[in-house]
Amino acid sequence: MLRVLMPLALLALAIYALVDCISTKKDDIKHLPKVVWIMVIVLAFGIGPLAWILLGRERTFPHRAGAPGRSPAAHRPGGWLAPDDNPDFLKSINEDKLREENARDKELLESWEEDLRRREEDLRDEDLRQDDSDDGGSGSSGSGGSQDNPPKP
Repeated sequence: MLRVLMPLALLALAIYALVDCISTKKDDIKHLPKVVWIMVIVLAFGIGPLAWILLGRERTFPHRAGAPGRSPAAHRPGGWLAPDDNPDFLKSINEDKLREENARDKELLESWEEDLRRREEDLRDEDLRQDDSDDGGSGSSGSGGSQDNPPKP
């Protein structure tokens, strides 16, 4: 079993290194031109893929979460960040929440204002009805003989 597994592992490593070399941009390749690296990977079957993986490409490693003073964006400018590490994404989530809360608050405020207008209008109508009933029930206002103040003898 080990006799079969070792060559398969070397073949898989060579295929990975070859695909990685072909898909790597020219600017990220170190020490040798791309064509030479491809020949090294194919011709030096055991050592070529390892040399490519260790020396042939400019590798960027993920930012350690505990490293002080370095943000993931500063470590890899323009690189991809997971959503929970991306401050812009987190800010957009908070802005969406705030926007929804503001919309709900605005609707609630409008309903309260409408209710207040309706109540004020009801109170005005009630005051007008009371004023009309007070004026109409006392008779003529200049007679001097109202029920509250009886005439003095």
